[in-house]
Amino acid sequence: MKEHKIRVVLLFGGRSGEHEVSLNSARSIYRAIDRNRYDVETIGINKQGQWFWGVLPQDVLEKGFPETGQALQVTLAVDPSKPRFIALDGSPLPDEGRFDVIFPVLHGPYGEDGTLQGLLEMANVPYVGSGVLGSSLGMDKDRMKVVFLDKQLPLARYITLLRSDYFNDQEAWVKDIEAKIGYPCFVKPANLGSSVGISKAHHRTELMEALNVAAAFDRKLVVEENITGREIEVAVLGNDQPQASLPGEILPAEEFYSYEAKYSDIGSSLKIPAPLDESVVQRLRGMAIEAFRAVEASGLGRVDFFVTDKNEIVLNEINTLPGFTEISMYPKLWEATGISYSNLIDQLINLGLERYKDKQNCKISRT
Repeated sequence: MKEHKIRVVLLFGGRSGEHEVSLNSARSIYRAIDRNRYDVETIGINKQGQWFWGVLPQDVLEKGFPETGQALQVTLAVDPSKPRFIALDGSPLPDEGRFDVIFPVLHGPYGEDGTLQGLLEMANVPYVGSGVLGSSLGMDKDRMKVVFLDKQLPLARYITLLRSDYFNDQEAWVKDIEAKIGYPCFVKPANLGSSVGISKAHHRTELMEALNVAAAFDRKLVVEENITGREIEVAVLGNDQPQASLPGEILPAEEFYSYEAKYSDIGSSLKIPAPLDESVVQRLRGMAIEAFRAVEASGLGRVDFFVTDKNEIVLNEINTLPGFTEISMYPKLWEATGISYSNLIDQLINLGLERYKDKQNCKISRT
């Protein structure tokens, strides 16, 4: 008997400043996924939020998204009894738009922040990665830090402020940041990844410029103290019993690991595994799992740290849907730990299906 292939929908693009990162991640997954085990359908989401059936990430990278009317627009039917995609114009879809699991490769807002996950939960479909809570906590740097502090994980000093409050009294907020954080400091939008909108400020003029930049991306801003140390990252894989990879070190070509340093060929490099004392390695791996569990992540996550010259560890953040190209840190860390890129895709799909199956065991009523 012919073995049933798992039908996977690869979802990519999205309304986010990390749109292009998503396209590159999806291209790598589409190329590497085992076609003997999976039938793969693709849905690309343009920056306006329109969903197009059958567009390929490679084509979008080369030519951009098709114009409305030139490709089949679809939507997810929120029907828990028969989850499927339907074409907006009523056109038939392969296998009536049905599927076994969705693999979202949507970095940033409207993909990694719990909004998409809420839609998928309403439709009662299996998907790869964290659920609503894990995704939203993993995206919001302010709420994430509150949870980490509750678990007594070591963090840099920080201040959170709202864009509206800052613009109402800029002088007072600048003085407060100078008194409590000092220079240099980092200014970040609370709800973005890939270092989008992040600046390092060395004095008051740069601080005000940085706050204006971050405020263009989010209503909530986070200002953090500068930690002098090595930038170390650990990958986590699993659901209830997660495992941590060997740590890797980032050697940024710029003063910090900016968007350009991450995704442009300007000399940044990775050391995998990072040259660290074994005791530090074990502490990092253990703390990565603690952080993963603290936000109730599932499937995958990359946890970022600083390690000082005294081997002190400072937790920076968790990313619940890290970059996933073949040369991205997350898959490279697992490759060094013994899991190939293709095998990693398999495990993530299985974890998504496992999480879905476990949730089906929960009652939704008393009767």
